[in-house]
Amino acid sequence: MESIHHKPLKIFKLEGSIYDDSILWRLRIEYADLLIAEMRFDGYVPRLDIDEDFTIEYNESIKGFNFKLSMYGIYVGKRKSEWIFGVDGATVIPTHQNKSNESWQEVV
Repeated sequence: MESIHHKPLKIFKLEGSIYDDSILWRLRIEYADLLIAEMRFDGYVPRLDIDEDFTIEYNESIKGFNFKLSMYGIYVGKRKSEWIFGVDGATVIPTHQNKSNESWQEVV
């Protein structure tokens, strides 16, 4: 696999409103999964060493919360994005390890 050093980062964002505070944190997880799916569709995988940013602000006019979610991804290509869970620094973390004697890089 080629080096992933110095590949450009892309920020993936999602903004919206949540009206029920009891489901706020569950929806944060679901929206993060949605952003990761969008990343993979575009050929990106999450940078695991850069934390996601989730902010909420109470909005009195709607009696709910406005939120913003941002995550960073690194481009690996559409085909490879299916097989890579994420990138931590310069380490590629595969989604499935092959249990045979073949290395992960030979499988990809």
